[in-house]
Amino acid sequence: MNKDIIAKKEAAVDEAAEILKNAKSVIIVDYLGLTVAEVTEMRAELRQSEASMQVIKNSILKRAAEKAGFDGLEDKFLGPTAIVYSNEDPVAPAKIADKYANEVEAMEIKGGMIEGKVSELADIQALAKLPSRDGLLSMLVSVLQAPVRNVAYAVKAVADSKDEPAA
Repeated sequence: MNKDIIAKKEAAVDEAAEILKNAKSVIIVDYLGLTVAEVTEMRAELRQSEASMQVIKNSILKRAAEKAGFDGLEDKFLGPTAIVYSNEDPVAPAKIADKYANEVEAMEIKGGMIEGKVSELADIQALAKLPSRDGLLSMLVSVLQAPVRNVAYAVKAVADSKDEPAA
């Protein structure tokens, strides 16, 4: 084999390994049968969530997973494969991939990796059902405000009861 070709393949493996190492989550999907419009729409939605989708050859993904130290993904790299990933939000790729897998019959989630741990379809679907990061933060703020709000209501009730004339 030509040295230039080998060098290009090694560079592709290194690049894919970096993606796997740096990603908060990687969802492996079978995209065969998606129309160009569906893929374009999905990529646009991923970009809005600071996530990406790439089609990479299975042989390169297998070597990249091995190089990055992720065992257990090899059996997922069969047939037409794309990876959906994000370096920022671990939930966004799972949500979007699950949404399209439910809406478009042609797309199937094979498995993936969440926070550096190899995950199966059930784990990814559970992650997809979680509220977004902003939703979780607003829930947390609401829970933290509840005791203060309850104390304020109690103080107001006491103040109101003292203002009422005695009967």
